[in-house]
Amino acid sequence: MELSKKWGLVLGPVVFLILSNLPLELVSEKGDAVIAVAAWMLIWWITEAVSISVTALLPLLLFPLLKILPIADVGANYGSPIVFLFFGGFVMALALEKVNLHKRIALNIIRLTGTTPNKVILGFMIATASLSMWISNTASTVVMLPIALSVIKLLIDDEDGFTKNDQNFALSVMLGIAFSANAGGIATVIGTPPNSVLIGLLENEYNTEISFLKWMTLGLPFSMVMIAISYLVLVKWMFPNRDLKFNASKDIIQEELRKLGPTSGKEKMVLAIFGVTVFLWIFRTLINKVFPSLGLSDTMISIFAAIALFAIPYNIRRGDFIIRWKDTQHLAWGILILFGGGLALAKGMSVSGIVDLVAGAIASSEISILLTASLLILLMLFMTELMSNVALVAVLAPVVAGIAIGLDIPILYLLIPVTIASSCAFMLPMATPPNAIVFASGYVKVPEMARVGIILNLIAVGLLVLVFQFVVPLLF
Repeated sequence: MELSKKWGLVLGPVVFLILSNLPLELVSEKGDAVIAVAAWMLIWWITEAVSISVTALLPLLLFPLLKILPIADVGANYGSPIVFLFFGGFVMALALEKVNLHKRIALNIIRLTGTTPNKVILGFMIATASLSMWISNTASTVVMLPIALSVIKLLIDDEDGFTKNDQNFALSVMLGIAFSANAGGIATVIGTPPNSVLIGLLENEYNTEISFLKWMTLGLPFSMVMIAISYLVLVKWMFPNRDLKFNASKDIIQEELRKLGPTSGKEKMVLAIFGVTVFLWIFRTLINKVFPSLGLSDTMISIFAAIALFAIPYNIRRGDFIIRWKDTQHLAWGILILFGGGLALAKGMSVSGIVDLVAGAIASSEISILLTASLLILLMLFMTELMSNVALVAVLAPVVAGIAIGLDIPILYLLIPVTIASSCAFMLPMATPPNAIVFASGYVKVPEMARVGIILNLIAVGLLVLVFQFVVPLLF
């Protein structure tokens, strides 16, 4: 066990005991208890002394013991509609992966973009981002990596060996996959967990709903701009591959597609259910206007997709279904618990008066709104390089909401760019699973990732400040 984890394991409960037994009152009896629990959770989340999902269970034990909230109220957060929205999304992703449809989609995107070196890089980035909108960024990276490694191997085995241009191409492909996996998830509500933590917080605490389509009107353009900038920074500035030519990459893509064979009936069935679900998500508000008695929500649509994939038989005589319950052993159950823990912590901060205290402190200060927003975006973006972005949003989002109230601006104006910032971690291998996966390939060194990552991080901060100032007020 690493030393930092050993220290974290002990330090979490020790800090909790110290804070919960201070002789002076910081906020209130309840508020101090919530701060103590939050400190314990934060220490365990940062050091990863135990699984971050196990840490998310602490409110379920400590909030009732400390008389912050009854256990029924705490438990309700772990069964929040947003948890089931993501569950349905996970089941859809599971089905896409089980029938290999995600790989077919990715290969066809790469085939369409072309086979010159820079077009191949762009193809990998578009394909990865497209997958990351619907399945986990880890899964989308894992799908793309072996295909990318096959293309890179062509350059190693050619007559001139592995030249500087070849190395630059390999770096661009690897980093392009990681960066587009991170940025691609921003586009949809289910693309990355922080988005869902925010949606859940808004629904639970502020009775505010952001529909699937509404989120995409901001998330998709931002994601596309960030991926375009990443591509240009990689191939035009940091790692140009001038005069590099190879045509065999086309053969690799065709060979991979040939291995998949013709589109199967199961793939077509999953694609049909996936298409209907996305259609319902996008046109939900319009459908509800035409049929007001339906009262469709994004969560209901997500659960419809999950049930359809389990219940509609592909072959009724053989009892053949797309997915069975045993397949859910591959589901990211821990992330669902993490959502619940984050929402429970937010509820605790709200009922104990911490959010009101932050709001009051900000309201009585003379801080510039733009400067505050810029600093919060910067803080979130660089902190997410060091700890889980979903855990970070779970802790900071309620505080950011309090700051927005104190600044007398709509909470969405501040919460949306700060939450998006948590998915813009481009600098370090440990920041996100895609970064770690491409780093493990052996073609990327830490200084190379950090050099490009710091540039993209700062560009992301600038873009998000513009989003805060001009885009969010326009859309929300």
